[in-house]
Amino acid sequence: MYCIVHCFVYIFASHYIDLKSLYKCYCMDIENSKAQMRKGVLEMCILSTLKEAELYPTEILERLKAAKLLVVEGTLYPLLTRLKNEGLLTYRWAESPSGPPRKYYKLTPAGETFLQELIYGWYELHDAVERIIKRNNTNT
Repeated sequence: MYCIVHCFVYIFASHYIDLKSLYKCYCMDIENSKAQMRKGVLEMCILSTLKEAELYPTEILERLKAAKLLVVEGTLYPLLTRLKNEGLLTYRWAESPSGPPRKYYKLTPAGETFLQELIYGWYELHDAVERIIKRNNTNT
């Protein structure tokens, strides 16, 4: 919303109404908001994926992609390292059928507990947001 107002003020301040610029600014703001929401749940999705099985990063990316959550390696690797450093994940090296050895990640007991807390918090947040959305949509 801030971006729309900011763009609107800018466009009118220049005495030139450019709807294309306004739409572009709106779309950039929407995409940024969506990206922030995805980042907010990415940690939970990665931990949840690793609860299913011990996986190496390419497999994690494939599972996230199959769920329509697109993540790039440049986002995944630092997150895996941080989760490992926090004691939520552990890893082991294993020979690969082709190429160099692979690092397989799995949840630690602390990671499983943390994941359960994240899931609980997710459902609380989801329910609260649903109540707000439903209440506001029934009043329009």
